Amino acid sequence: MACQSAPVIMDEQALLGLNPNADACYRQRALAYFEQLKESQDAWEMCAEALAKGFYSDDHVKFFCFQVLEHQIKYRHGGLTAAQQQLIRETLMKWLQTQLMNVHQEKPFIRNKAAQVFALTFVREYLTHWPKFFFDILTLIGLNPHGVDIYLRTLMAIDAEVVDRDIMHSVEDTRRNTLIKDTMREQCIPSLVESWFQILQAYQQSHSELTCQCLEVVGAYVSWIDLNLIANDRFVNLLLSQMSVEDLREEACDCLFEIVNKGMDPVDKTKLVELLCQVLQSAGFFNVEREEDVDFLAKFSRLVNGMGQSLVLSWTKLHKAGNVKVATETLRALEAKVPLMLQLLVHEDDDISANIVGFCYEYLHVLKQLPLLTDQQKANVEAIMLAVMKKLTYDDEYNFENEGEDEAMFVEYRKQLKMLLDRLAQVSPELLLEAVRRVFNNTLQSWQTAPFMEVEVAIRLLYMLGEALPASHGAHFTGDATKASTLQEMMRTLVNSGVSEYQHSSVTLEFFETVVRYDKFFIVEPQHIPNVLMAFLDHRGLRHSSPKVRSRVAYLFSRFVKTLHKHMNAFIEDILSRIQDLLELAPPENGFPALLTSDDQLFIFETAGVLIVYGESPAERKQALMRSLLTPLMDGFRLLLANLPQEADEERQLVLADCLSHAVGFASRTSKAFSNKQTVKQCGCSEVYRDCLQCFLPALSCPVQRGALRGAVRSFLHRMIICLEEEVLPFIPSASEHMLKDCEPKDLQEFIPLISQITAKFKGQVSPFLQQVFMPLVLAIFEVLGRPAEENDQTAALDKQMLRRSYFSFIQTVTGSGMNEVMANQGAENVERVLFTIIQGAVDFPDPIAQKTCFIILTKLVELWGGKDGLVGFTDFIYKHIVPACFLAPLKPTFDLSDAQTVLTLSECTLTLKMIHLKRGPEFIQFLQQEYLPSLQVSPDITQELCQVLQQPDVKVLKNYMKAFFQRAKL
Repeated sequence: MACQSAPVIMDEQALLGLNPNADACYRQRALAYFEQLKESQDAWEMCAEALAKGFYSDDHVKFFCFQVLEHQIKYRHGGLTAAQQQLIRETLMKWLQTQLMNVHQEKPFIRNKAAQVFALTFVREYLTHWPKFFFDILTLIGLNPHGVDIYLRTLMAIDAEVVDRDIMHSVEDTRRNTLIKDTMREQCIPSLVESWFQILQAYQQSHSELTCQCLEVVGAYVSWIDLNLIANDRFVNLLLSQMSVEDLREEACDCLFEIVNKGMDPVDKTKLVELLCQVLQSAGFFNVEREEDVDFLAKFSRLVNGMGQSLVLSWTKLHKAGNVKVATETLRALEAKVPLMLQLLVHEDDDISANIVGFCYEYLHVLKQLPLLTDQQKANVEAIMLAVMKKLTYDDEYNFENEGEDEAMFVEYRKQLKMLLDRLAQVSPELLLEAVRRVFNNTLQSWQTAPFMEVEVAIRLLYMLGEALPASHGAHFTGDATKASTLQEMMRTLVNSGVSEYQHSSVTLEFFETVVRYDKFFIVEPQHIPNVLMAFLDHRGLRHSSPKVRSRVAYLFSRFVKTLHKHMNAFIEDILSRIQDLLELAPPENGFPALLTSDDQLFIFETAGVLIVYGESPAERKQALMRSLLTPLMDGFRLLLANLPQEADEERQLVLADCLSHAVGFASRTSKAFSNKQTVKQCGCSEVYRDCLQCFLPALSCPVQRGALRGAVRSFLHRMIICLEEEVLPFIPSASEHMLKDCEPKDLQEFIPLISQITAKFKGQVSPFLQQVFMPLVLAIFEVLGRPAEENDQTAALDKQMLRRSYFSFIQTVTGSGMNEVMANQGAENVERVLFTIIQGAVDFPDPIAQKTCFIILTKLVELWGGKDGLVGFTDFIYKHIVPACFLAPLKPTFDLSDAQTVLTLSECTLTLKMIHLKRGPEFIQFLQQEYLPSLQVSPDITQELCQVLQQPDVKVLKNYMKAFFQRAKL
C-alpha cells in the first residue's frame, strides 16, 4: 500500500483488512474500523482528506473512503455543520479534478461508487446549498474524457435516485424528487442537453464507450424533459448517424426507442414516428434481410415495435375522440409499417421475432374494431397467420429429452405466438380455420417424408384451434356446420393417417394431446375409438421408448377413458389384460426400471377402476374384475409388510415403506370411479374393499417407518368412509387404537379429521365408539400439547398451534352433530377438563381461528346444556367461566380488532352472549348488571346500554355495538 504523504492518520492495520485476500482477523478489524468511522462526528473527515489529496493508491482503500463518505451523506447529512457540508462538496470537486490529470482511469467500481456519492450529494444539496452543481462540474471537466465519464455516471446515478419508477419512495422523497425535476427543467436541462450533444458529437469516433454512456443518459432523461430539446433535426440526425456506427448502433436504437415511448399528444406522436421512419427507411434500415447483426436487429425490432405501438395508441385515442380524418391518416401510417413488421416477425432469430409480437398483437386488435376489412388488410391477416405458423416450428437443435434454458425460452415464445393465433381467430375465424386446414392436410398427406417439426406443428395448429375458436361442450363437432365439418374432417385425417407411428416424441405427444383435447369427436364418430385405443396401449403410447411420453400418455389415457367409457364396453377386458403388467407393484429388488413411475401408475389404476365400474357387465363380473385388479396389490403388500420389520438398513426400509404406501394409494385410486349412481355396493365390490382394509390395517402397528404407512392407511380410510358407508365402521375402533399409540403432533393432527369425518357422516351410529375413543384421543392431544419445546423452535410451535386447532375443530364436530351425550357421558371430571380447554382456547392463545371455533363450541354447549334441564353444574360454569371469557378475550392486547379474522371471532363471541341470554333470560341480565360488569369497572350508564342492546332481537345491532364497546374499552 503506497502512501504519498501521511498527514492523515488512519488505522493502517485496519486498512490491511480491506484486501479481499486478507486474513479473517484483519477483515474483522477493517469492518469494526468502518463502523467506528461511520458513527464518529468528525473521524470521516480523514477519509474526505485522503480522497481529496490522493493519499492512497490502493483501490480498496479508496472505495472504503467513498463508502464512509456515502454513509455520512445518506444518513447524517442533516446533522452536519455548514463547514462539514462544504468539506464534502470541496472533497468531491478536488477528487474530480485529480481524475482529469490522471493518465490512468480509476477502476469502474470506484467510478460507480464516486458517481453514487455525487448523486446523493446532489439530491441533498441541489435545492439549497449547491444550485450550480452541474455548472460547476461542466466548467471543471470541459470535454476531458475522464471527467465526462464521471459526469455521465453521476447523471445515471441521479436518475436512479430521483426518477427510477422501480424504486419505492416515501411521500416526502417523492415530493422532493418532483421539486428537483421541476427546478432542473427551469434552470439547467437545456445546458445538460447541450453538453450531451457536444459529447455525442466529439466522441463518436474516438470513445465509443463514452458515446454509448451518453446515449443511455439521453434515453433515461427523455421521459421527463421537454422532448423538443431532443426531437429536433440536429439531435435526431446525430442519433441516426450513430445508427450506422457499429459500436454505437444498439445504444442509439435504445435511445430512439425511449424517445418514441415518451407520452405525447397523438398527432405529435404520429408526426415524430413518421419523421423517424422516413429517415430510417431512406438510410436503408428497413432492408432487414441484408442485416447480419442479430443483436442489432433485436434492438431495431424493439424500436419498430415501440413505433408501431405508439401509432396504435394514437389511432385509438383519435378513434375514440371521433376525429375520423386524422385517425384515418394515422391508420394509413400504421398500415405502412406492416410489411416491416412482417419481415421482423418471420425472422429466423426468435428474439428479433419476439420483440415485434406486441405491435403485431395490437395491430390485430385495431383490425378487430373495424367494421369491414379491405383486401390488403385481409392479406395482412393471412401473412401474420403464415408467419405465426412458420415460427411455431421447432428447430433442429431443440433438445426434447433434456430441456434447458434455450428450450424454456422457446416454450415462452410459443406462448406469445399462441396469443397472436387467438387474436387472429377473433379477427377472422374463417381465414384461420382455412389456413390451418390447408397446412394440416398438405403436411399429413406426406407425413412419412416430412421433417418432424413440420408434422408436429401441423398437429399443434389443429390442437390450438380448440382454444382459438371458442366452443363449449364439444360444439366443435355439433354446432356451426363449417367449423364442425372442417374440424371433424381434420380429426378424421389425424386418426386415420397413421401419423401416430411417426418416430419422434414431439409428434407422438402432440397426437395424443390433440386426440384428448377433441375427445368429443369420438362421441360423434365412435368407429375410430379402437384405433386410438391401440395407439394408447402399444409402443406409440404407454410402451413408448421415451419415459416422458409414457408419463404424459398415462394421464391422457385416463382422461380419454373417463370421457368415452360409455363407448368402451366391448373393449374393457381386452384393455385390462393389455395393461396388466403396468398395474404391477414394482418391488425394488427386481432390478428392472419400471415402465411407469408410481405417480403415472395412479392414473392407470384409476383408468382400470373407471372401466370396471362403468362397464355394462353384471355386478358379479364387476366384482371378479375388481378382485383380479386388487388381489395382486394385497398379495404384494402382505409380503413387503412381513419383510419390513426384519430390514435393518434404513434406506432399504424407506424403499419398502414407499412401495407399501404406493400399494395403498393404488387401491385408493381405483375407488375414485365410484359415484352416487354407481356405488361400491351396487357394483358388488364392497367385499373386495373390505378385504383391502383387512390387508392394510396391520401396517398401522408396524414398528418402523410409521409416518409414511399411517399416512397412506389413513388416506385409504378417508376414501372408504365415503365409498363403503357403514360397512367401514367395524374397522374404525382397532384402526383408531393403533393410530393413537405413540403419537407425534402431526399424526394426531391428521387423525382428527378422520374421526371428525366419521362423526359428521354417521352421527348416532358411531356414538358408542366415540364415547369409547373420546377421552383417549383428548388425553393423547393433551399429552402432546403439554410436551416441553425449545423456546425458538418455530416448527414445534406451529405444529402445536395446528394440533390445537384440529382439537377444537373435533369438539365442534361432536357438539355440532347433535352428539353432546358423547361428551356428557365422560364423567364430570373429564367434562370439566374439556370445558376448561375450550375456555383457555377462547381466551389465552392469540390465534383468532382457534378462538372463533371455541366460541362456536361454547354457543352450541349453552344451547344444549344451558337451559332449565341442562347438564348438572353447567349453569354455574356459564357464569363463572363462559361469560368472563366473552369479555376477557376481546380485552386482550393481542385481540386485534383491525384484523378481519379477529372481527369474525368477536362476532362468534357476541353470538355466545346472545345464546346465554336466550337460555337464561332476565337472570343473565341481572348477573351482568349487578355482578359482572361492575367488577370490570364498567360505568352504570354503559352497563345499562349494553344490557338493553343485548335484549334486542337484531343480532347485527349487537355485533356492531360489541365491536364499538371493545374499541372504546381498549383506548
